[in-house]
Amino acid sequence: MADDTLVRSGKAEARDWIGLAVLALPCIIYSMDLTVLHLAVPQIAAALRPSSSELLWIVDIYGFMVAGALITMGTLGDRIGRRRLLLIGAAVFGVTSALAAFSTTPTSLIAARALLGLAAATLAPSTLSLIRSMFHDDRERALAIGVWVGCFSVGAAVGPVVGGFILAHYWWGAVFLINIPVMLLLLGVGPYLLREFRDPDAGRIDLLSAAQSMAAVLAVIYGLKRIAEAGLAPLPLFAVGAGVLIGAYFFQRQSALDDPLIDIGLFRIPAFSAALGTNIVALFMVFGTFLFIAQYLQLVLGMGPLEAGLWTAPSGVVFALGSVATPFLVRRFEPYVIISVGFVITAAGFLVLTQLGAADGPWVLFLGMMILCLGVAPTGAITTDIVLAKAPPERAGAASAISETSFEFGGALGIAVLGSLVTAVYRSAMAGEPLAGVPVPSMAAARDTLGGAVAVAAELGDPARTALLGTAREAFVSAFVAASAVSAATALGAAVLAVITLRNGRR
Repeated sequence: MADDTLVRSGKAEARDWIGLAVLALPCIIYSMDLTVLHLAVPQIAAALRPSSSELLWIVDIYGFMVAGALITMGTLGDRIGRRRLLLIGAAVFGVTSALAAFSTTPTSLIAARALLGLAAATLAPSTLSLIRSMFHDDRERALAIGVWVGCFSVGAAVGPVVGGFILAHYWWGAVFLINIPVMLLLLGVGPYLLREFRDPDAGRIDLLSAAQSMAAVLAVIYGLKRIAEAGLAPLPLFAVGAGVLIGAYFFQRQSALDDPLIDIGLFRIPAFSAALGTNIVALFMVFGTFLFIAQYLQLVLGMGPLEAGLWTAPSGVVFALGSVATPFLVRRFEPYVIISVGFVITAAGFLVLTQLGAADGPWVLFLGMMILCLGVAPTGAITTDIVLAKAPPERAGAASAISETSFEFGGALGIAVLGSLVTAVYRSAMAGEPLAGVPVPSMAAARDTLGGAVAVAAELGDPARTALLGTAREAFVSAFVAASAVSAATALGAAVLAVITLRNGRR
């Protein structure tokens, strides 16, 4: 349980490889918790009877708090010790999971989910920065990062499957209880298998900077998500604008501090900034698309949550295998070549998705999904390794948090932009439809979203129900096809940019 600070070098020891397996556990749980709650929403709504606003906060608050606290937690780990922060976060994560599981009111569940998000924000930067300190050999570190990225993909893949199984046999709170034994295991073996690392010359954390970074990220993420859900409106636009202004002041202030929260000089390193930009583009395409895939499977093809989860689970397997295989590819090809070719493959997957039809089964969707996942899979491992390699070892926690925050921004931006596109195309297609047999008060809901149309159709008799479902599903598929075409063009553009900006990405 010695404190190794930052003096180790050379090949990793057996203890470090076993420690990597330990670090995999919180990564899987972290990723699962981002997705598993969506399946429990119907049971939570029935049990706690939240308002529509409360239900929205129950679902969103976890991701908001994770995104907002990442930079602060990553920097805190550099100062107090990355293992210490990880174990503190694991303990809080376990306790707040129990609080969430046994919540009796919407307010208490929102509060528990908020605390759960704060605890989760310690996990990703702590685990990644520990990997930076444990694995100093370039090849070993690249492999360890590939495993680390793959674990998040595994969590995203098994989350809907495990969650669906639990909800089929137990009450909704059980989806949170699965976190507790994993965190207890981490707390039990972590002090013995994980070395402690921290910056021996770190100063005190600047609380104002921490508050500014959280406010900036939270405001932008909140605004983007609300734009995706309800379209352009004054409040979310104000939130995005305020977040950008706070962020600009934050960066200006960091350059004047003797001991800044993040090292602004990192952004002047071309490979560092290019890697972050690549992360954002990749997540922009993937997050938005998987939101539509879930709706297509459930609302167009009529699958249940568990069946839909089983169809999407192989995508996580492809991501995980691609991440683990990436270090071996990098030994033979330049990183920019792998990423640019991967984006071309991703574009081909999106082009397959443009061939979807409302009456098709899941196979066209499945093929396109697998191709695009295969193409984008190496990106996270390569760019994360570039970010860590370019950052000083004593700043690995902050660099890890910046990398994770870029993923959060990319995902939120993709959901907002592509979500707005899908909504606009759907509404445009539905606006010209007469919707015979649909009561006038219900027409607005049917023309607003596919979910609204399905809810309205459930209250109608045939033939009005069949006609409305057919029309709404065709409109949604047209919108999905349009978003896929935009994503294909984005992927091709990203392939060109990867060649231009990442040519010097190899260390």
